Parts: sequence; C-alpha cells; structure tokens
Amino acid sequence: MSRSERLLDLIQCLRRHRRPVSGHVLADELGISIRTLYRDIATLQGQGAPIEGEAGLGYVLKPGFMLPPLMFSDEEIEAIVLGSRWVAKQPDRRLSAAAANALAKIAAVLPDDLRDDLDASTLLVGPPAEVMESIDLGLVRQAIRNERKLAFRYRDAGGAASRRVVWPFALGFFDKVRVVVAWCEARQDFRHFRTDRITDLKPIDTRYPRRRQTMLKEWRATLDRPRGS
Repeated sequence: MSRSERLLDLIQCLRRHRRPVSGHVLADELGISIRTLYRDIATLQGQGAPIEGEAGLGYVLKPGFMLPPLMFSDEEIEAIVLGSRWVAKQPDRRLSAAAANALAKIAAVLPDDLRDDLDASTLLVGPPAEVMESIDLGLVRQAIRNERKLAFRYRDAGGAASRRVVWPFALGFFDKVRVVVAWCEARQDFRHFRTDRITDLKPIDTRYPRRRQTMLKEWRATLDRPRGS
C-alpha cells in the first residue's frame, strides 16, 4: 500500500468514528504500528486536516472536512484518467473540452509523485467512433439540469418522422450512439431517443411538472419489471 493510500484510509477510518478514538484502535484497524499512526496523523494535521486530540486521549476528525486533491489512491487516479480520456473522445464537444480541462486542473494540484503517476497512466482509450451528432448535446444536458422541456423531430428505426415534446431526465453515452431518456408527451410514457435520429432540436423555456430524480427512479423501476408485465 502506498503512503497516499494509507493516509486516505486513515481519514476514512476517522470518519467512521463520531467520538474520539484511541491511537491503538486506529492502528489495529489500519494494520500499522502505533508509531506509524502518530506520524501519519501529524502529516495530515500539517496538510490542514482538522484532526483533534493527542496520544493517550484519542483522536477525532472535525465534521465537514473535504479531502484535498492529493488524497487519491493509485486506482482512483487510474479511474480519473481513464474516465476523463473516454469523455474527451466523445462527440459532445463542450463535455469533451470540460474533461480535458478538469484533468489538467487535477494534475496542477497533485504532488509530484502522483502527477507522475497520472501522466504515466497506461490505461488507454481507443479511437472514437466516427459519428457526427446532428444536435448540440450541450442543449440536452442543460435541459436536463434545469428540468426544461425539449421539442424536436424524431425519425424512428423504420424511417417514420414525428414531432415530439419531451421531458428529458437522463442522457446515455454508448460507444456508437447517445440516447436521451425522457417522458414523451405524445406517448404518455417513458421513451428512449437516439440522438442521431433527432433533428430540429428546440429547447422550451417551460419547466416540466415533475422532478428529474423522481422520473429517473420511476424509469429505473420499469427496467426491473419482468418481461410481459
């Protein structure tokens, strides 16, 4: 286990205890010596972690503490890099740029050893599928965030076109296609719309009457129903 991982585990361990906990209990939970524990607590305190207490009395982490960016484990860094690289290759240009910017900001505040791990990550993302979006996915994401309706023309798998007004609440990203998950006013039910079949997209400045999280929960419940029910 790297030292950064050990410090992260110590923070998480302190979070599990609402009351002061002795150093020996913490050391046993982490599988380290009491001497190492005291040294790690001193390191975290020096980095700004609000850990109160001392040897013989116990330690407690004050509520509200947020982990600094340097507190990433090796696997967390790999997940961040892999996820950012995947998003950066998506056809949503604004989201792609945001992923690249976020990764650069994280790299800027990491200590040297973790920054080297980030730059040297060998988890790679393949080339993106050559798919051109016919709509601005940023408008879809904004409508979802603000719980606003969308209007568009949709062409189904058979080529039939129709006008739709929907209440979008999720956007699925797959290798070759993006899918808007929404409540369709015309069908009075949940529907999935491939973005490559959407044209003439127009945001409607009208808030739909239900909460996004409520619809997401209900939609997920429909996926769990046995077939034929």
